[in-house]
Amino acid sequence: METKAFQAESKKLLDMMIHSIYTHKEIFLRELISNASDAIDKLYFRSLTDEGVGMNRDEFFIRIDLDKEARTITITDNGIGMTAEELENNLGTIASSGSLKFKTDNKLGEDQQIIGQFGVGFYSAFMVAKRVTVYSKAFGQDEAYQWASEGVEGYTIQKCDKAEHGTCIVLELMDDSEEENYSESLEQYRIQALVKRYSDYIRFPIQMEVSHRKLKDGTEDEFETEVTLDTLNSMVPLWRKNRSELTDDDYNTFYQEKFVDYMPPMAYKHVHNEGMISYDALLYIPSKAPFDFYSRDYEKGLQLYTNGVLIMEKCGDLLPDHYSFVRGLVDSEDLSLNISREMLQHDRQLKLIAKSIEKTIHSQLTSMLKSDRDKYEQFFEAFGLQLKYGVYSEYGVHKNELQDLLLFRSSRGEKPITLAEYVDNMPEAQKEIYYASGPSIERIQALPQTEAVLAKGYEILYFLDNVDEFAVKTMMSYKDKQFKSVSANDIDLDTEEEKKALEEKKEANKDMFETMCGALDGKVQRVTISSRLKSHPVCLTTEGDLTLEMEKVLNAMPTDNKVQAKLVLEINPEHPVFDRLTALHGTDEEKLQKYSKLLFNQALLIEGMPVEDPVAFSNLICELM
Repeated sequence: METKAFQAESKKLLDMMIHSIYTHKEIFLRELISNASDAIDKLYFRSLTDEGVGMNRDEFFIRIDLDKEARTITITDNGIGMTAEELENNLGTIASSGSLKFKTDNKLGEDQQIIGQFGVGFYSAFMVAKRVTVYSKAFGQDEAYQWASEGVEGYTIQKCDKAEHGTCIVLELMDDSEEENYSESLEQYRIQALVKRYSDYIRFPIQMEVSHRKLKDGTEDEFETEVTLDTLNSMVPLWRKNRSELTDDDYNTFYQEKFVDYMPPMAYKHVHNEGMISYDALLYIPSKAPFDFYSRDYEKGLQLYTNGVLIMEKCGDLLPDHYSFVRGLVDSEDLSLNISREMLQHDRQLKLIAKSIEKTIHSQLTSMLKSDRDKYEQFFEAFGLQLKYGVYSEYGVHKNELQDLLLFRSSRGEKPITLAEYVDNMPEAQKEIYYASGPSIERIQALPQTEAVLAKGYEILYFLDNVDEFAVKTMMSYKDKQFKSVSANDIDLDTEEEKKALEEKKEANKDMFETMCGALDGKVQRVTISSRLKSHPVCLTTEGDLTLEMEKVLNAMPTDNKVQAKLVLEINPEHPVFDRLTALHGTDEEKLQKYSKLLFNQALLIEGMPVEDPVAFSNLICELM
């Protein structure tokens, strides 16, 4: 029997396929099952117009048999089979796809989904097998043929005995090595897991004899082994069923089993999209954030299927970062795959699906916010930080999409509010959106800078997350209302009369403020009188865009580039301390300077900032006491 060489360049291509194209060796089973499904689809398609086929859909099957002693895996189907010529053309010429030709020639409808496109998946068998033998009998033919190969050296074709139409592929596994445990593929649990992962939604039953332990009849502690022919796959994907047939329990159970979550999802969305791009999707919002969600180890992405066959476990390109908490899957026939079916070609189709999914998620969150506020607040508690990062990231390109989904605590109550609700509640005289930043609500409420804003009857948003100020700096305004920190130096709350009186008092104490500023040796831009303070003697405000809270966040990062906010020390002119300062000015300049340092350090402590020299600060207190 003559061994035939693969056609031109096929030896090089086969070697590349075995060693380069496929990332994971376990893919071989997915590819061979997909080919078997294609073969059955071809015969099933023929049966729709040819009564001579004499088979209905329920009679088709794919079977897997394991033989540990012989070290073989056998995949059998009762599909259309191949003639000697088709074996020559489809298996002797690498990357010749009979499935692709079949799809083109027959203009298949939605119910006839042929998976294969490139004709290379069969050769993934050589990643695990030292010899592959194919027995095939074409439907309606009398003769059966055997194709056999040990890889790049070539192949043989000869007649063989096979009673029924279809194809049987026998893989003789390679010997185990230090790097690879090929014997694992002979374990039934391993095959069951691979079918469940990659081929669970193949439309025809994938069968295998499975051993089960059960109690012997009439005994309580004696077991026996029972072997049954089990169907390993679900066949009909949940997402391909009509939504009217499914219940919340169906969706929740699917999520918990598919994504290994002990809690049901907070919300889900079943999508069937037709148009420029057609796809089905199941999108879930988990009840809790995964433990690693805000770490570098977290990997976003949706499972990606084509015609029910898993292509990618996590396709990150389907989700923007700000919706990375979404879990689920997408199944589409319209995607362009590369030769290994492991990765997507990054093309217009993928971008269209991703854009559509982004709009769907936004719509779902908006609907939850309006119709189920308690659930939305629960969602925001778990994942709101990610939305805030989304506002800030990419130079604010997503801010208009996300700003109405944000929630903040405020000075008016325990329930968080939206920006729209804040603006709707603003008094007519209020021109800006006020906020204060701090590590906790209690710390913010204790800030002296809040007193004047609250005295005006204005609401203050509480910024408790590090990203909050960066997000609003990116937004700049909301509904034409500028964001303004209560600690900003240029906050404007006074009447014209109050401003005039304050300016006169500043001018009258100009020399004292210059002395105090000099005593602080460049730590502040200036010392001035304040109209925002009511009960507190002193506070720090900032000039420019960089606030004290932003300084803390940026300087906590692992970088040598440290930043410093431009500080202004403000003094309350109605406080007894101010009277003491004016009394010292011109009479005891040295003590005035010491008071200046004391007040500055006091203001730092109020802001939660470290005192530069705690020992000197302590000694100064003792000295002045």
